[in-house]
Amino acid sequence: QVQLVESGGGLVQPGGSLRLSCATSGFTLDYYAIGWFRQAPGKEREGVSCISSTGASIWYTDSVKGRFTISRDNAKNTVYLQMNSLRPEDTAVYYCAASGFTIASPEEALYDYWGQGTQVTVSS
Repeated sequence: QVQLVESGGGLVQPGGSLRLSCATSGFTLDYYAIGWFRQAPGKEREGVSCISSTGASIWYTDSVKGRFTISRDNAKNTVYLQMNSLRPEDTAVYYCAASGFTIASPEEALYDYWGQGTQVTVSS
């Protein structure tokens, strides 16, 4: 059974940090790229960051460049998103997803499996 489970979300003040984790099971993570996506109320879901199957290639959306860092540990079947200097506009439900294509791409059609999401709220 393929599963992706996000954790690490919560409430944080502007300027604070959170680290999200995506624990995977039921497939061989080595062969899958992983993407982080987010959806805020009233907005379309958007790609945040993606990492290729080997970790050699990484993509970030412009609004998080310099603040967020994606990484993966295939041996632990886990992908991480370190989020620093958080802003209120980062508030959203964050999802991780797995793609059978090995490249780091935010195109949602490439992603076969999705987690349930974890809430991130940035507020004073």
